[in-house]
Amino acid sequence: MVKLFIRERLSWILFFFIIHFFMLFIAYIDESIPLSSILYIVFLSSIIFLIFCVFRYHKETKFYQKLKDEEDFFDSSTLSHPLRPFEKIVQRNLMQQLEQTKKDGVQTLLHVTQEKDELLAWIHEIKTPLTAMHLIIERLENREVKANLTFEWLRIHFLLDQQLHQKRIFFIENDMYIEHLDLESLIFTEIKTLQAWCMQKNIGFDVDLQAERVLCDAKWLSFIMRQLLTNAVKYSEESDVTIRSYEHRGQVYIEVKDNGRGISPQDMPRIFEKGFTSTTQHEDSRATGMGLYLAQKAAHALSIHIGVQSALNEGTTFTLAFPKSNDFVDMKSM
Repeated sequence: MVKLFIRERLSWILFFFIIHFFMLFIAYIDESIPLSSILYIVFLSSIIFLIFCVFRYHKETKFYQKLKDEEDFFDSSTLSHPLRPFEKIVQRNLMQQLEQTKKDGVQTLLHVTQEKDELLAWIHEIKTPLTAMHLIIERLENREVKANLTFEWLRIHFLLDQQLHQKRIFFIENDMYIEHLDLESLIFTEIKTLQAWCMQKNIGFDVDLQAERVLCDAKWLSFIMRQLLTNAVKYSEESDVTIRSYEHRGQVYIEVKDNGRGISPQDMPRIFEKGFTSTTQHEDSRATGMGLYLAQKAAHALSIHIGVQSALNEGTTFTLAFPKSNDFVDMKSM
């Protein structure tokens, strides 16, 4: 702040020294003026000027130092009270901009909330014709046509489901109920949804559930499993997807292993990033880059750690590590 003050008052300081230099120069060329007296005057005035600068520095920089150190500009009560006219101008402009920013923020929030509500309403409305479409597809006798239509129906269903949970993910704490879940029922429900798609790709499931129950939220755990199973089926061909659960040192683990195309080492650090698909299969138009991102967000809210091991063209294993029962005490109160 000292450097800024000197730069701000540099013209005044230069003017002071120029005037004194001019006085010394006059005394030097005019013998009738005693040079020693002028030097004494310059010395005293320089000391007085220095004291004056120090005083003005503490007086003038207090308001601006407070602005510089301010962390929350939206709290106008923390601003220093202006004492000088220029400070009052600065504060008045800041307050006007602050009020305008708050108004714009409120309008933006209302607009975003309205759009979110409209989108959620649309998703719920679209489910009715989607359900009717599924019933019509089930009545078809041509197996090839039925399989193709079911596959496309599943794609629409999963995209809508992903969009619905994407809008809810920011309010997951308000939509959470921790309870003991039967893993067999939950997992087989998700597998059944993928049945037609798996039959089309000749993919089976090898399920080994040594740990039969887990403490978690049913809706969001189903969503996480849906994303992992969908990825496993999407990137596999004519192979089995292995699902197993076990307990180790008081923690429950669920593994989802496929023998698909795998993930390249350069992509591994980015697979949970929003919108990231792949650098090796960048032309794949089926990928949205949202599934694993949303699964990671939901898992984080549930204190579930998602681990991944993969080798290119060999397959991928995702591991869900659930917290110990004692760690759910705080989450139960939500």
